Amino acid sequence: MFAKKEEKPSPIREVVQKLRQTEDMLLKKQEHLERKIDEEMKTAKANASKNKHSAMQALRRKRRFEKQLQQVDGTLSTLEMQREALEEALMSTTVLTTMKNAASVLKRVHLDLSVDQVNNLMDDIADQQELTGEILDAISAPVGFQDVDEDELEKELEALEEEALEAALVQVPVLGELPMVPAEKVAKPKAKKVEEDEDIKKLEKWAL
Repeated sequence: MFAKKEEKPSPIREVVQKLRQTEDMLLKKQEHLERKIDEEMKTAKANASKNKHSAMQALRRKRRFEKQLQQVDGTLSTLEMQREALEEALMSTTVLTTMKNAASVLKRVHLDLSVDQVNNLMDDIADQQELTGEILDAISAPVGFQDVDEDELEKELEALEEEALEAALVQVPVLGELPMVPAEKVAKPKAKKVEEDEDIKKLEKWAL
């Protein structure tokens, strides 16, 4: 197997890395000088009244450390501005490179695929979709199914209704024969019997 080719680091990235390392070194130097200044200030205060010479020497060293600290601060500011400028340039370069690669790929795509080819492709897709719909319709239709004449269905329905009506009429019960009239006439009560009853009622009222 072939060994994977290592990508060469960007020169700008290398410079940015070096600047960061230098900034770290100067920050440590800055902290050291600040501690020295504090120590010399304490020495000068301690010997201000009892040992003037020692106090003056401490103040001179403090001034020297302060000057060095000022130089370190200035250098740090310069390095920070350079690093920030390089980082901005690196970011811009990365963005431009990406945009350039994207434009190159897009250009190749446009060369490989013209507008006519795109239109033909869309037409092919539409044709395939239409064909798919026809195939689905054919598959979903019942086998042997044919369109039926609606007039024939209406006539068949009317015939069924007539049959149902005739069947209902046949099932109506037939009335039985009327009872026979008796041959002999029913004897009526005699009117004489009624008249006797009326006479008896009148006598009863008179006797009272």
